[in-house]
Amino acid sequence: MAGVLAAIVGYASTFTVVLAALTAAGASPQQAGSGLFSVCIAIGILNVAVAWRRRIPVSFAWSTPGVAFLLTVGEPVGGFPEVAGAFLVCAGLIFLTAFIGPLARAIAAIPAALANAMLAGMLLSLCLAPITAVAEMPLLALPILAAWALGLRFARRYAVPIAVVVTGIILATTTHLPAGTFDGAWPTLMPVVPAFTLDAIIRIGLPFYVVTMASQNLPGLAVMRANGFTLETRPIFALTGAASAATAFFGGHTSNLAAITAAICAGPEAHPDPGKRWPAPVAAGFTYFVLGLAASAAAAFIAASPPLLIQAVAGLALFSSLATSLAAALADEQVRLPAILTFVATASGITIVGVGAPFWGLVGGIVLLLMLRERKTA
Repeated sequence: MAGVLAAIVGYASTFTVVLAALTAAGASPQQAGSGLFSVCIAIGILNVAVAWRRRIPVSFAWSTPGVAFLLTVGEPVGGFPEVAGAFLVCAGLIFLTAFIGPLARAIAAIPAALANAMLAGMLLSLCLAPITAVAEMPLLALPILAAWALGLRFARRYAVPIAVVVTGIILATTTHLPAGTFDGAWPTLMPVVPAFTLDAIIRIGLPFYVVTMASQNLPGLAVMRANGFTLETRPIFALTGAASAATAFFGGHTSNLAAITAAICAGPEAHPDPGKRWPAPVAAGFTYFVLGLAASAAAAFIAASPPLLIQAVAGLALFSSLATSLAAALADEQVRLPAILTFVATASGITIVGVGAPFWGLVGGIVLLLMLRERKTA
């Protein structure tokens, strides 16, 4: 249930952004659909294969900050083939990162308190969604919140699945789909021949790589570390780089580590025993296959549903992760202020030079931590 929820939240919250970004970059509707379909297949395979093979709850998703950046770029002179070429360059850079030792060592050196603080900042906005939903749509949100609370009281382990089931019933009875939603052919993969130009590489490929690494892969590693799982970066970056290269030939953007939704699969709500949480990403992977194969129908159903309601049930699933992260971030008094700085900066949601708040929150916390340590030494 945790894995299915993670996939639905990841897909529902940003699939419209993916389609809009690819279209804005020059893709036809068919090419945009092919790009979304290919990425769903890629991250589905990554989730199933890696989690099943390694028996750890590592999750993969597409680069949401990357497609948000793509929305601001516009269509290059050579059209969508140049964008596909930029995607391929970005994939190559991610693959090469797997073999650059200093980056892996730098990621491994991140203090656990700051990693937990960054995770808490990322989770805060989503954990506020249940309260916001109660205020804006009480008749729909209160039954979900009540089901979750009763589950905590009488069946704690199944509180979130109960809330998910109630949400599904509410959406099924209140969502009205337009006629002909389920008509039409299956989605198809449409090949795109990449074109390489210096302009597209500099304006799209390189920034896409920086944004993906800073705002997706780094927070994704921090989320896993905050939940007690240490990942080897080399195979992760090599696999996501290879998957991104494959999808680039069908108009798809990059695949990478999941960040916020990773906490759903790796946190205690997936299973009390950390060693038994790995089936959650496997379930997420199969859910992505279904969402990809039924992209049109799934997109229509989710688009017709209140987004806040989907975010609300996800927020309930992340309450435990938020509490655990805050407790770990503030446990050590010597790093409490840097952790708070990381938390508030990450929660602010700022974006500077195209890089999201988690990166800047982590940078700010590390800088303050180093300054305080130097003062203490002096």
